Amino acid sequence: MIEVRRLRRGFLSTMAATAVLTAGFVGAAPAALAADVQSKQWYLDAMHAEEIWKTSTGEGIKVAVIDSGVNSSTPSLKGQVLKGMDASEAKGDETDDYTGHGTTMAELIVGTGAGGGLKGLAPGAKVVPYRISYTKLQEKEKTNAFDSEEAIRAAADSDAQIINASFGSKYYSSAEREAIKYAQSKGKLFFASAGNEAMEGNSQDSYPAAYPETIAVAASDRNGKVAKYSQHGGFVDISAPGSDIPMWCDEKFTGYCDGSGTSASSAIASASAALIWSAHPDWNGNQVLRAMFDSAARGDDWKPGTVSNYLGHGIVRPNANISRGEGKPGDPNISPLTNTRIGGKSATSGTAGTSGASAKPGSTTEPGASTAPGSSQAPEAKPSADGVVAGSDKSADSGSSLGLVIGGVAVVAVVAVAAFLIVRRRRTA
Repeated sequence: MIEVRRLRRGFLSTMAATAVLTAGFVGAAPAALAADVQSKQWYLDAMHAEEIWKTSTGEGIKVAVIDSGVNSSTPSLKGQVLKGMDASEAKGDETDDYTGHGTTMAELIVGTGAGGGLKGLAPGAKVVPYRISYTKLQEKEKTNAFDSEEAIRAAADSDAQIINASFGSKYYSSAEREAIKYAQSKGKLFFASAGNEAMEGNSQDSYPAAYPETIAVAASDRNGKVAKYSQHGGFVDISAPGSDIPMWCDEKFTGYCDGSGTSASSAIASASAALIWSAHPDWNGNQVLRAMFDSAARGDDWKPGTVSNYLGHGIVRPNANISRGEGKPGDPNISPLTNTRIGGKSATSGTAGTSGASAKPGSTTEPGASTAPGSSQAPEAKPSADGVVAGSDKSADSGSSLGLVIGGVAVVAVVAVAAFLIVRRRRTA
């Protein structure tokens, strides 16, 4: 079964393809003024952020944000954004956010909350922006068709420990996957949004989330259940709050809107990793991720050793590790994603390792496959100590398929000796 899955992916990688971009979150609507937007960040209380910040704010950690750009001049991001790179080759630079999406992701990760803006879960960390092109930009200007791969490799070569990619496509790209494998070999943690198309009947994997070397993040709602829109499947590794999250409405940055999406979930998961890594600076990426998996909210009745197709290892709970010591780091040289030897003793040193091609543990194609919460192996969960429960939405359990896809993939079709470049369009998640 594993081989069949790989063959299917390998076949897709040879096909030229495009993905339609839909910017923003699911169901975005005009909402609060900046003055009260923080009151809408319900997950900060649920995750006991104030308690976490007494020990760790993410200080010393850098998060690469591969997105539509990051506006470094919003009140909440002043002093929080480092020099990055524009891989899109369009007009402007990495601080020219043409949708507002990338800036939202940055604020969710490191925002200070100044001026009433979004408060990041890891306000002591810094972000490094890498701008790539979504459809909106591609329709206006000539852009670099290889921008996602180039941005990933540049981020891998930087001193950022964590990479956030809140975008996706249904198309596999061998070049993009190789870039992510390279990032993994450098000790980076690569988080990506699982996708937002579950309610549309989309049962396909979303890339880059579905690559074995990527940490695929699904969305949970206020009740700690999988969000109805969140794509699901054996590729999901972990989940984080994604519903009813404020976002910048557009590139004009005049106000926030209410929205939902796995884009926010990926950003919040990246911020959670930053908090844990900052609290344990002697750990490497493998250990940080293993602690995240082990300390995730799963509920009392979730059978040990199982992984959900809807919530992965569970909902992120950085407080469980930082304040209560839950989640053990384990072997620094073994990836909890692929169970292969990856990276060296210190991820920040850039020590390389061998990147494996194993399928993700918990995939439905493997022995001991994951099951949806609500089954005998992963039932709906009770509230955890952090006020977050890990269960699944009934409508999702009853058959709605994958979820949100936010970005796109650049694709190259190779025919005989000639290579034909195809325009790639991305969706934000």
